[in-house]
Amino acid sequence: MSRFLNVLRSWLMMTSIIAAGHSLQSFQDHTFLYENIYTGKPDLVNGLQARTFGVWTLLSSVVRCLCAIDIHNKTLYYITLWTFFIAGHILFELFVFGTATPTIGVMAPLMVPSISILGMLVGLQHLEAEPGSRQKRN
Repeated sequence: MSRFLNVLRSWLMMTSIIAAGHSLQSFQDHTFLYENIYTGKPDLVNGLQARTFGVWTLLSSVVRCLCAIDIHNKTLYYITLWTFFIAGHILFELFVFGTATPTIGVMAPLMVPSISILGMLVGLQHLEAEPGSRQKRN
């Protein structure tokens, strides 16, 4: 396995752990969301919305962790890549709905998926070059 793929696996595991932490914060206290992300319209954030955000974030965390473990599974790789594209929904919250404002709490959730998307697209080239990266048939 290439050095780049090993770094990418570590990055995916790190983003998975961070996402799991954010998920737990969303379940524990919904003020986390309106204090850090949805600062434009904090009155729209409630417990139900926070738990929904937490479930999505937990699902993303699990998918990213599984991809870090089995990076050669192309189906899982593409699903993981899509979790980062979907995380870009914060752009809509920022520019369309006005529920987020450009704070550090919003910029970090934009930077991590952007870096991850670039890394995974480069990683795709490395996977294509490896003979053992064929789609698994289970």
